[in-house]
Amino acid sequence: MASTPASTAESGKKELARSIGLSGVVIISLSAMLPGIFVTPTFAAEIMGPGIWLAFLLAASVVLPAAVAKSELASGMPSSGGSYVYLERTYGPLIGTVSGLGLWASFLLKAAFALIGFSAYLLAVTTYFDIEFDMITLSLSALVLITVVNIMGVSKVKAVQTPIVYMSVFLLLATVVAAFLSPDFDPSVPWEGAFDTSVWTLAETAGYVFVAYAGVTKVAAIGGEVKNPEKNLPQGIMLSLLIATVLYTLLAFMMMAAMPDQWWMKDGKPLEDPIYAFASHVMGTRLGLLAAAISVLTMISMALAGVLASSRFLFAMSRDNLLPQALEDVNVKFETPHVPIILTGVAMGLAILFVPLKDVVKLASGFKIMIFMIINSCVIVLRQTSHAHEWDPAYKGPMYPYLQLWGIVAGAFMIFLLGEKAFIGGGAAVFAGVATYYLYGRKHYNKTGNTPFATLRASFAHSSPTQREVRHAAFHAADIGQKNHLTLSEFQSALKALGYTFSSDESRNIFHEADTNEDGVIDIDEFLVMAEDVIDE
Repeated sequence: MASTPASTAESGKKELARSIGLSGVVIISLSAMLPGIFVTPTFAAEIMGPGIWLAFLLAASVVLPAAVAKSELASGMPSSGGSYVYLERTYGPLIGTVSGLGLWASFLLKAAFALIGFSAYLLAVTTYFDIEFDMITLSLSALVLITVVNIMGVSKVKAVQTPIVYMSVFLLLATVVAAFLSPDFDPSVPWEGAFDTSVWTLAETAGYVFVAYAGVTKVAAIGGEVKNPEKNLPQGIMLSLLIATVLYTLLAFMMMAAMPDQWWMKDGKPLEDPIYAFASHVMGTRLGLLAAAISVLTMISMALAGVLASSRFLFAMSRDNLLPQALEDVNVKFETPHVPIILTGVAMGLAILFVPLKDVVKLASGFKIMIFMIINSCVIVLRQTSHAHEWDPAYKGPMYPYLQLWGIVAGAFMIFLLGEKAFIGGGAAVFAGVATYYLYGRKHYNKTGNTPFATLRASFAHSSPTQREVRHAAFHAADIGQKNHLTLSEFQSALKALGYTFSSDESRNIFHEADTNEDGVIDIDEFLVMAEDVIDE
């Protein structure tokens, strides 16, 4: 049975350090979105021709309801976890498992798509300097490096992402200005191209470029760290969506107005480095190479954050006992969930090797549209049952329920037009999620509110100084990493050494309740103080 939203909201109000303001929300959202524009225009133009600016605008209108819905959900459940948490708490563990695996797949596919795009832009630089590299080798080498960096824990790239976002936005605006000043500029080409195509083709293209906006609500996953979330989350998400929409639409329009006919095709295939081609044409080869270098940084930054984000879905699902313990047990040395990171890296490698870039984009878009549709439905369910579950978030989205219904209906239409790849991807996520839940999750999912922790605390109460010394010695002896932290496996070893006979699931639940910041480790001294400080009622 699912937790009620009210209980979810309460459980989400843990005392986390709220250090991210409005500007931080915008930076994080934009850093997750911007890489999409570096690859999608040419593939979109293959479908629709020069009028793709209208497809970017339409896609934004379908993203808007999900952005509003997620803002409401984040203000009501301001904890880390994002979409998976909202869906699992609203619909229960079965839908939580399906959505969690779908989110994992969509994030890793988008990160894989960024790495393929990264190699295309880097290849443009190496070709200019007459250095030969294989694109697949470049992508896989970058993937190995990014996976290792994530395992080592050097993945807090906010300080790096900020200048990269500024450079990317400046680059894109500079190319827009250069295109406007170009002697080849002809605005009639993209304008007529947008309205000379069919509604079906427009909708299909909008569904395809949907992935370019997919990161707009990513910041909701760290809602527990946002200052004044009921205000900054909605404003930040809406502002970043507005910036991206204007930037994407303007760039797509100017790109098609200043470039020659059919420029997006080369040797019968769409170009994979459209920003380099655009910048080189309107600003010259040297500035085009600078644009390619900035594009490389943008794509690498996105892929690095993508591996981090996608691996955390497996980690979060394991913390709910919906996946095996190995996926939540962090590395003793680096204190990162290394198994989910490695699995994510392997899955990305397979996607790079065996799935064409166009299909990667379709699968990522299909997964994300499906998740956004369910996110919109969450708001409807919670609003309609608010009398029973006390759903009263600080922020409530406008135009309810029409905006949410538009997001659901338009999303379903886009998935239909994306074709069999989107259906196969969505079907695979549903099948994998249902199978995982019934084969593993249903047997282990914690429905009792972590009561084993209460049992443990009771056993710690009123103990003698000698018993306390023995406990302290056992917990510190289990600390292999010598950081005064315990991973889940180390914690279980300490309990076993002390003679406790908790089952694996019970000890996992005790650990989860003690790990209040959900980072996969507990501080030994803080845990012992918390566990021994039992107040008689």
